[in-house]
Amino acid sequence: MELKDKVTQLKGVGPKKAQALEKLNIRTLEDMVFFLPRDYEDRRNRLRIGQLAEDMTGAVEARVTMIVPDGYRRGGKQLLRLLVSDDTGSMEVIFFNARYLKNVFKQGESYLFFGKVSRNFGKLQMVHPEFERASEAGSGILAVYPLTKGISQREMRNWQEAVRPLYEKAEDFLSDEMKSANRLCSLRYALENVHFPEEKQSLLEAKYRLIFDELLVLQTGMMAARAAAKEGKDGIAFSRDADISEYIDSLPYSLTEAQSRCVREIEEDLESEKAMNRLVQGDVGSGKTAVAEIALYKAVKSGWQAVLMAPTEILARQHFDGIGSAFRAHGIRVGFLSSSVGAAEKRETLEKIKTGQVQVVIGTHAVIQPEVEFAALGLVITDEQHRFGVRQRVKLREKGRNPNVLVMTATPIPRTLSVVLYGDMDVSVIDQLPPGRQPVRTRSIGQEKRDLCYDFVKKQLEMGRQAYVVTPLIEGSESVDARSALQVSEELRKRFSGYRVSLIHGAMKQAEKDEIMDAFHRGSIDVLVATVVIEVGINVPNATVMVVENAERFGLAQLHQLRGRVGRGREKSYCFLIFEGQSEIAKKRGEIMERSSDGFFIAEEDLKLRGPGEIFGTRQHGLPDLNIADLSRHLKIMNHARGEAKVILEKDPKLESAENSGLKRRITRLFGEDLNLDL
Repeated sequence: MELKDKVTQLKGVGPKKAQALEKLNIRTLEDMVFFLPRDYEDRRNRLRIGQLAEDMTGAVEARVTMIVPDGYRRGGKQLLRLLVSDDTGSMEVIFFNARYLKNVFKQGESYLFFGKVSRNFGKLQMVHPEFERASEAGSGILAVYPLTKGISQREMRNWQEAVRPLYEKAEDFLSDEMKSANRLCSLRYALENVHFPEEKQSLLEAKYRLIFDELLVLQTGMMAARAAAKEGKDGIAFSRDADISEYIDSLPYSLTEAQSRCVREIEEDLESEKAMNRLVQGDVGSGKTAVAEIALYKAVKSGWQAVLMAPTEILARQHFDGIGSAFRAHGIRVGFLSSSVGAAEKRETLEKIKTGQVQVVIGTHAVIQPEVEFAALGLVITDEQHRFGVRQRVKLREKGRNPNVLVMTATPIPRTLSVVLYGDMDVSVIDQLPPGRQPVRTRSIGQEKRDLCYDFVKKQLEMGRQAYVVTPLIEGSESVDARSALQVSEELRKRFSGYRVSLIHGAMKQAEKDEIMDAFHRGSIDVLVATVVIEVGINVPNATVMVVENAERFGLAQLHQLRGRVGRGREKSYCFLIFEGQSEIAKKRGEIMERSSDGFFIAEEDLKLRGPGEIFGTRQHGLPDLNIADLSRHLKIMNHARGEAKVILEKDPKLESAENSGLKRRITRLFGEDLNLDL
């Protein structure tokens, strides 16, 4: 066997298994070798039932003495209940929504159950434990892998055992000097002990080496890409005579001090010979769009074209309507591009962009399509930029000759991540809300107060206000215990029979979504039930209530974004977060949301609770998916790896030496097609 062999070389991997493994990004034996565990089960000490206590986690070998038929339901869930025992006592084993297990267990047979022990009405229980037939169960410290449907832990462990001889063939790309200086074990030792640890110390040594590797590859790759992007490229200096004060004076409001500071920083960048590369961070409603408008105005008055790309058609059209109207008064021609634009209109707009008749282009990712050609592109702005991948942003920049770049986000990025995500960017922060914006009063409640919450919503409707209700699902699901948008919209139509209740979700066609959002904006809809499609949406000042069902299924940063849909007018606004259950994380989230309206503080807390991948989706930020490193927990290792990456690139900027060939290959493997290293 060789590392590059297809995974179908393994015994038991046919076409169906190969398809399932591909969902885990396992296509070759090398992929299998580097597919790392998410957790471990310590089965070295098997417990007897009589030794178990509440909140204990462990392995128990017990015999199934009774299988309760799955017709029993609790909370709408199908339940499979086993009574298991050994010579010291008995306990219950519970599986929810587990019809597929009905024929797996056999009465009288012994199984090894591994899980956390709870107590219900005095009875010991394990809920959804790992299990194996006792005769087939492994022992020692067993790896637990992140799997997908159709793959079992036992199969994965068997395949990992099969590829074990390949560990010595995996390229150890770190020099002996670097390993010695950083007290790192060999790659072979790391792989052996991360998949098959015999004791805790060897596992810690293995994980440290693999975390360091991953962060070194990440940092070196991003630094190399940024250096290549800047190499030999002069920026476009905008005219100092292009006066922006006329436009600022024409705005129907005064800029806040924070906006004015941001505008000064941007103008200084735009007038310099160095290409601007600036991030504008501002909470929901802080006035980033006004700052973008001023930058667009500066570009046009300096004789250049500009483009603004937004992640959704709703947001793009909102920008087009607002900015287009304002710019027409100054003689600036604005064009719009999206997938919904008709063929004839699109051809006409493309021609006008190519000839320079359209000076500002606003649109969705349609603006990066090959047929879009600019006469003289000088400024690129992306809104909610974390929703675009690296390749999309690069394509937009390539529409011009090293244009100035401004990126905006209302999703505050934790400061601990900003160095990794935006290490090459200047950052402006709009940390002040415009006058008249009131903080949204937030209440975290349980399901028992749900009716009271909707009674309050009705009072707001009676006052002529509007409300959002957000759910995590479009339709009901057997596997997910949460309210769906369809279910809630039907319920609210009955509850609010005298009012207009409508539904919007991501599966709808864009034209239908736009029509509904426009109707809500005009006040033709009183209650809008939605999925997170409205997380980035239009401005509706009359909407004063936000209700989030099953708030435990949303991260803090996302809850903060949703809350930002209300509080946009002068009336007092409210946000109700309805939590199902009272887990510790749910309680913490509720407390944080009630206590703070500071998006940056909330983002930091979200990072602590969930980690960066879950918060943003690392690929959307241009970061590859990390297998073992955690940017929130491994900051010290990351900073150490960053220092080593700088030293490597100072000596070998393009990683051309034989010594760095392995590192270069690992970078290409980690980033895939998402990064053009230009190496």
